[in-house]
Amino acid sequence: MALPSATTTTLFRPPPTSHLPPSSSPFFLPLSSSKPRFRCSASTFTSSQQNEAELENKKYDLLKAVQDTQRGLVTTPNQRSEIEESLVDLESFEVGNEAIDLGTLDGTWRLQYTSASDVLVLLDSSSRLPFFQVGQIFQKFECKGEDDGGYVRNVVRWSIPSLLEENEGATLLVSAKFSIVSRRNIFLQFEKIALQNINISEELQALIAPALLPRSFLTLQVLQAIRTFKAQVPVNNTSPGRRSVGGLYYLSYLDRNMLVGRAVGGGGVFVFTRAQNIV
Repeated sequence: MALPSATTTTLFRPPPTSHLPPSSSPFFLPLSSSKPRFRCSASTFTSSQQNEAELENKKYDLLKAVQDTQRGLVTTPNQRSEIEESLVDLESFEVGNEAIDLGTLDGTWRLQYTSASDVLVLLDSSSRLPFFQVGQIFQKFECKGEDDGGYVRNVVRWSIPSLLEENEGATLLVSAKFSIVSRRNIFLQFEKIALQNINISEELQALIAPALLPRSFLTLQVLQAIRTFKAQVPVNNTSPGRRSVGGLYYLSYLDRNMLVGRAVGGGGVFVFTRAQNIV
């Protein structure tokens, strides 16, 4: 607590010394020990500030280490070593075995880096194939107000140049229900894979319904059907006595603007930062 100002001391005069309790009040500083107690309070405050600054520096170091890797697609052995070291340093700041805060987890997270092979395949295809483009990748958690789980949606924005809008031509959605199985682990039960939100390019729209010609009811119906098209495939396991397709996900670090997760069993690491909510 900060040392009271001169005005405060005048208004709240301490009782006579003979009536002071053996230990100091949180509102008054005995004259004989005011300086040592003030130094102790300032030292505690400074230590807290230093810890917060050190944490922010470690988050910055991690983001700096992954920034030139194209979300994990292009990495050298030295980069991978540096990234893993930064991850471990950051994870060491997480309170040991503290329970997952679902209120903090709730929301949309943008992928900054991963070593997961299933995601790297998409990124590699995008870099090699001129007709396939991968945009932003998100994880959206819906668990606000829950105490034992919720839903998570893996959102991949992709496009086919000249046919679909750049970066956000279509959306691949992988939905899963998750439940907390330990203080830091969640189990994902995948439910469906969907293709939706198709936005065709202006060039393709012009071919379907030329701008110089009146748009007929049929062409408008075609355009509307493309925009609202949605295909989905369930991935639930309907066999009796068997659990749905899924996996364990260890949340090794979580705060208001960064999420680090590790797929248990060698599935890779994921680094996310907070993003604006998406539908």
